[in-house]
Amino acid sequence: MPPIVSPSTGPDIVPSSIGTDLVLVYAPGSGGADSDPVSTPPVVPAHAEPVAGVGFHGWRWHVQAGDAAGRPDLGLLPEWHTVAVVPAAALEARPKMLVMDVDSTLIRQEVIELLAAHAGREAEVAAVTEAAMRGELDFTQSLHHRVKALAGLDAAVIDQVVAAVEPQPGAREVIGAFQAAGWQVCAVSGGFTQVLAPLAADLGLDQYRANDLEIVEGRLTGRVLGTVVDRAVKAEMLRAWSSAAGVHADGVIAAGDGANDIDMLQAAGLAVAFCAKPALRAHAHVELDLPSLDVLRVLAGL
Repeated sequence: MPPIVSPSTGPDIVPSSIGTDLVLVYAPGSGGADSDPVSTPPVVPAHAEPVAGVGFHGWRWHVQAGDAAGRPDLGLLPEWHTVAVVPAAALEARPKMLVMDVDSTLIRQEVIELLAAHAGREAEVAAVTEAAMRGELDFTQSLHHRVKALAGLDAAVIDQVVAAVEPQPGAREVIGAFQAAGWQVCAVSGGFTQVLAPLAADLGLDQYRANDLEIVEGRLTGRVLGTVVDRAVKAEMLRAWSSAAGVHADGVIAAGDGANDIDMLQAAGLAVAFCAKPALRAHAHVELDLPSLDVLRVLAGL
């Protein structure tokens, strides 16, 4: 697990008092009113609160902070069930903020691969993307290499890619729940502003940041403008957004899937590896392998 990072946001932003961890046992399921009744696993205490949402059901309860005895043995859980634990400092901090990666986290696809498909170079670009997300390649160099493959594309294909992008299951629900609580939801991406901006407007994100594709005379040049959004920039944006919103580092939940998200997760109070590559998992409090962002709502106590 990553350490709880001390913020540099000023003396007026303080974490809540530390008391109890949140334990969540969950499994795939519709979570809807019409779903089949779900039996409670024997390892779940009688006082646990049933929870459900997009694509999952489960139970959550509180234990004394750091008390391993209050957490269920994974070996005694039914098939497909798993456990997540939210540290007390992250659970009790108020207000909260959610900061997410975009490609393969907030959305189901990798945008650069959708663009590359229009250039007939999807397989080549996908291979480089995978290596970068595994941490085998420098992200900035890999991005420049992949974007170069897009040179000459008609900029009109961006609209087609925007139309093809699908939010991850539970994305709208978790965004709506956070904002109903008065908390901000932000997205930071190694992808492209031209795609993220309309997505952010559609989902109602509070803040976002991505790379800008250079377009000249209606065609992609194969270059990006300005500073590349790499792992360091992602962490910088998390700190800047949380500081501006008055959110202590403990209150920030960060979710991502690849090596480019390591610094961002290390800067958050609750680090979530979402259907992630091995390079990121070692830096997470929670490994969420169920493809539903709505689980983040429950982890936040909503």
